[in-house]
Formats: sequence, structure tokens, C-alpha cells
Amino acid sequence: MSDANVKEPAPASTGYQIFRTATSPSLDETAHMEVVGMNPEFEAGIAKALEAGFAEGNIVKTLFSRPGFSLTYAWFKSGFPLPLHTHDADCLYYIVAGSLQLGTDTLGPGDGFFLPANKAYRYTPGPKGVEVLEFRGQENFNIDFLAKSLPAWEKIASAVSTRREDWAGEVPPSAVLA
Repeated sequence: MSDANVKEPAPASTGYQIFRTATSPSLDETAHMEVVGMNPEFEAGIAKALEAGFAEGNIVKTLFSRPGFSLTYAWFKSGFPLPLHTHDADCLYYIVAGSLQLGTDTLGPGDGFFLPANKAYRYTPGPKGVEVLEFRGQENFNIDFLAKSLPAWEKIASAVSTRREDWAGEVPPSAVLA
């Protein structure tokens, strides 16, 4: 397709807005999610996890946001050790591709789950990872990791280190559908 066929997003005055996953900023770049509840042990622990490759196990993008609404895309690679955490906003999750284990339930494409604000949760991505859409009724929200101790984060860092090499070659599970 030539550049002449690429259309620019319609201005907001048209009554609709277009977003494109490929050009969406990371959640970190938009600063819509604030990490809360930090202490020195947590800071040291998350630094160890990041050094082990924590950021290489996931991609999280802000697809759309405005006051009162946000849509986030997340790809968690296989076995990513998502720590137990909460958010201060209700969230509806929709699984686009791959699978995840939530408690005793295995969820796949087309499945989803709802979590009320401040409900602690974690899930484990399946063998091909998982891609989810996260719908929230707020533009800005927080994340509070319940793992606050250095030993807890050292365990996470160890799991990351074990998976890091495998993650290097992984593709999003939706790529298999294309």
C-alpha cells in the first residue's frame, strides 16, 4: 500500500476518533497508571525484576483515553509472573488471543472477566501468552502491587530470568491467527 492510501485519523470534530494499536503509546508514556504503595524494599525488588527482564515479558499500550474512559491493550508473554495487585478502578477484561489461568478457570479468546475496583488479582498467561483488552471507566487509575518485600520480588525476578530467553522469540498469539 502506498503512502497515498494511508488516511490520517479523522479530527475529533467529525464525531469519532480513530486509534491504531501499531502507533499507540505505551501505558508508561501516557502516565495514565500510577504505581502506589511503594517502599524501599519494593523499589529494590522491582529494580531486580526489571534487571532480570520483567519489562521484556509484556507490552502494554494505551489505545484510547479521555476523561471517564480508557482502553488498554496488554500482551503478556507465556508464563509471565504477573504479581498480585489491585487497581482503584473497575476493569472489564476481554481476551483477544491466547489464554490465561485465573484461579481455577482457564479463559481463552472471546472470554473475559470483570474486576471491581480494589479487588486483588493475578493471572498466569498460557503457553502462547495472552492478549487482553482492558476497559475502564476512568482515564487515570493506579496499580498497587501487593508484593512489597524484597524476597517476594526476588522470587518474581527468578521467574522472569527463567523465562527471559524464551520470550525473546515469542510473537503475540494473535499473529498466529493472521
